[in-house]
Amino acid sequence: MTTDAQLIKMARTDPEAFAVLYERHVRSLHGWFRSRTGDPGIAMDLTAETFAQAALGLRRFRDERGGTAGPWLYGIAANLLRTYYERKRVETAARQRLGLTLDRYEGGYEEVDDRAEAESVGPELRDALAGLPAGQKRALELHVIEERPYLEVAALLGTTEGAVRLRVMRALGSLSRKLKGAAL
Repeated sequence: MTTDAQLIKMARTDPEAFAVLYERHVRSLHGWFRSRTGDPGIAMDLTAETFAQAALGLRRFRDERGGTAGPWLYGIAANLLRTYYERKRVETAARQRLGLTLDRYEGGYEEVDDRAEAESVGPELRDALAGLPAGQKRALELHVIEERPYLEVAALLGTTEGAVRLRVMRALGSLSRKLKGAAL
């Protein structure tokens, strides 16, 4: 039987080898994410992102565990889960500061700006949102406020899902850095 390490080496030039690696680990990774998030959809997204990052990082794999890719994949997964919970914390805090509730909010970007201008919103958040590049701000609004899936946001913005994920991640990272120390 071909080891994971051999599959990873082959996958650098043969996508079918990566498919075999995926099939070996997808169920266990999805179960791991599902047990930690309690949401099959989020678990599916995080599982897909784990394999996307693994595919992009094939050359960084080091066989330190006798041919298995499990520890490497779970390392990627743990980092993604940590990022997911940090992002969720920042998103929730931002919505609370804006006075938004997902079940009631149906407005557009202009309403987010209006709410950011409201007296109840701290100047730190208003400044942080205003400082975001337009593309990041729009991706953040569509994905975080409107809770649209990345693929849908990509179609709306005329870009790739990966680009949208990057914009949202950068926006949240920027907000998080700017709001560190501010009482969220």
